[in-house]
Amino acid sequence: MKAKSKVNFIIDAIMFLNMMALAGTGFLNRFVLLSGKAARSVYGQKVQMTMLGLGKESWKDIHLYLGFLLLGLLVLHIVLHWQQIVLLYRRLIDTDKMRKVLLVVFVIVSILLVTFPFIFSPVVETGETLYQGRGRGF
Repeated sequence: MKAKSKVNFIIDAIMFLNMMALAGTGFLNRFVLLSGKAARSVYGQKVQMTMLGLGKESWKDIHLYLGFLLLGLLVLHIVLHWQQIVLLYRRLIDTDKMRKVLLVVFVIVSILLVTFPFIFSPVVETGETLYQGRGRGF
């Protein structure tokens, strides 16, 4: 096996394990470590839930860092496969003009997807409007 193939395999294996860890921490945060109201409805009182000694916020941080790691590995993966990507792109899209248009659209959409949390402001609800329209208040 060539050295480049070994590196690609290792990076792909790490990316796969990272994606599984992202899924696991996401499921943990959503379905196991219940938020305050959901935990109260299950246990009948306010409880503090932890897994392996870490609370929900710590697991959210781990989830975020795993996301950053995946993003870095993805960039590395793209760099290592750049020639293959360019050749395939040229084969799939015949005209030079269409290639440029699709590239610009792809780059703009990619930038918007990664920056939208910093572009838009969250809606902050306070007081009486906080629990309106949420059924029984859970």
